[in-house]
Amino acid sequence: MRSPTILQSAARPPRWLDRITDWLGLGDREVTGKLLQALIILVLAWGAIQVLRYFARRVERAAHRQGHGVNRGETLARLVQSVGAALIGVAAALMALNLFFNIAPLIATVGVAGLAASFGAQSLVKDVIAGFFILLENQYQLGDNIRIAGVEGTVSHLTLRATVLRDGAGVVHFIPNGQISVVSNLTRTWSRAVVDVGVAYAADLDRVMHVLRDIIAALGNDRDWSPRLTGESAVSGVQQLGESAVTIRAWVNTQPGTQGDVKAELLRRIKSTFEREGIEMPYPQHVVHLMDERAAK
Repeated sequence: MRSPTILQSAARPPRWLDRITDWLGLGDREVTGKLLQALIILVLAWGAIQVLRYFARRVERAAHRQGHGVNRGETLARLVQSVGAALIGVAAALMALNLFFNIAPLIATVGVAGLAASFGAQSLVKDVIAGFFILLENQYQLGDNIRIAGVEGTVSHLTLRATVLRDGAGVVHFIPNGQISVVSNLTRTWSRAVVDVGVAYAADLDRVMHVLRDIIAALGNDRDWSPRLTGESAVSGVQQLGESAVTIRAWVNTQPGTQGDVKAELLRRIKSTFEREGIEMPYPQHVVHLMDERAAK
């Protein structure tokens, strides 16, 4: 049989708990109850974060199914998950601390510090907000050919902070999203290969436009090139009366990003066909008059 002294020491709470209760000015039962409440708050916060992760995965899968790109879905899901988890964690921590302390002075201090930090990070916040709406509105994706901030190139990397472009010369441009005011997407849904052809004033324009239509039709019937075309094309007619040539415009709608190759092939076929059909494509000429010095005297 245990002695009363041993039973009393076993029932007595640990010394560290005595120190905490003395510091907080609370009784043992009160501290135990508040610790239990804090534990419940933390468990509920953990459950809320798990629900948030589930919905973040749903957002990622929905963006991928709708063809908005893996990068966009992952970025949006990570943003929702990280921001939501941070808010839930901070709220849970403040609620748990509020059970033991008056957190009003702490909130005031954090608010002042956050205000000071916001003034120093205005450009960063602007970049992140702009990047969020770029992703949310699906303005462009990886692999798109776009023109932003006076730079044209292919999107090689996209984050909430910046957009990375690689231009035709292979140069990589890092553009903060906050500096993007206008986005020109050159490869959204379809592209267009536009060709301006100059012919001599003496040429029969009706015949020239008929030949151009035949060239475009032959390109569409070519098995190597037809997959790159969307089926829409036109010869717009006369665009300009120049000093030495009449400019006629023709265009073909293409698959996104293939307009450069299609335009090059069209120009090649136009030159060879015009030479075969005897249609003159004028080019600037300079006439030099030589004068005999003795005749001038």
